[in-house]
Amino acid sequence: MRNDLAMVFPGQGAQSVGMMREFAAVSPAVAERFERASAVLGFDLWKLVQEGPAEELNKTTNTQPALLAASVATFDVWCANGGPEPAFMAGHSFGEYTALVCSGALAYEDAVALVADRGRFMQEAVPAGSGAVFAVLGLDAGPLTAICEEAAQGQIVQCANLNAPGQVVLSGDRAAVERAGALAKEKGAKKVIPLAVSVPVHCALMNAAAERFAPRIAGVAFQTPRASVIHNVDVEPHPEPAAIRDILVRQLAAGVRWSETIERFAKSGVRAVVECGPGKVLTPLVKRCAGELATYSLAAPADITAAITALESQP
Repeated sequence: MRNDLAMVFPGQGAQSVGMMREFAAVSPAVAERFERASAVLGFDLWKLVQEGPAEELNKTTNTQPALLAASVATFDVWCANGGPEPAFMAGHSFGEYTALVCSGALAYEDAVALVADRGRFMQEAVPAGSGAVFAVLGLDAGPLTAICEEAAQGQIVQCANLNAPGQVVLSGDRAAVERAGALAKEKGAKKVIPLAVSVPVHCALMNAAAERFAPRIAGVAFQTPRASVIHNVDVEPHPEPAAIRDILVRQLAAGVRWSETIERFAKSGVRAVVECGPGKVLTPLVKRCAGELATYSLAAPADITAAITALESQP
């Protein structure tokens, strides 16, 4: 295990139709992971990922198992090529489940079934189209919290993801989020970008989903993770199975403290962070939070070879 290495796993928004095609061409691990997930789900997950439509892939109940299979398969390829095992892991939002699987804390099939139900509970917690998720660039959480309070007008709008300095995600009722986005622009935000997430994540609108999820996760077996998995809710590791279950229930309606997670890595002696999964969503966030850390993303098979070579040469 490499004590100066952390691995991070993407959450919703990293998915795309056609993802993992290059990996599938060079590694049987990809087909195996998607076949096992499809057996649990009762439909062909690989076909959905490769052919779409995007609207179906972007439904939370499909996005979560698809990203889980993709990111775990990428980790399989990393390990098969001699990639070092990281001492630290974290997942952005849903990616926390991938971290738990890859750290040995949660069985893969259990995770597939669990996140499919989690996604369904989230999808059913609010009427379709009634929520929204916007990324705000150029303002920090302090002024945005005040903007949310002003924009709420009896509805829900909250800072859901504290991704990096000057990058915060707002989530809640669509009208309230739109009002907050307009206010943010008035107060100096550089950009306000709607995100392709089908439910308003990490806000009080997910309390109903959390209530349904608690008894569902109670029956799932967890083990102590091999790596130190830093959780979104409190930026702490929780090695005990009961504590992991509790923090995952709380995570549904709580904010993602990502910038603090990366800062914790740096303070813990981490020198390099590898993003394991589709897209390159997290790597620029890591650089903005802690520019001194070396970063590598594994979006294509060649990236794995390059990252392993670079880490081997790192003194």
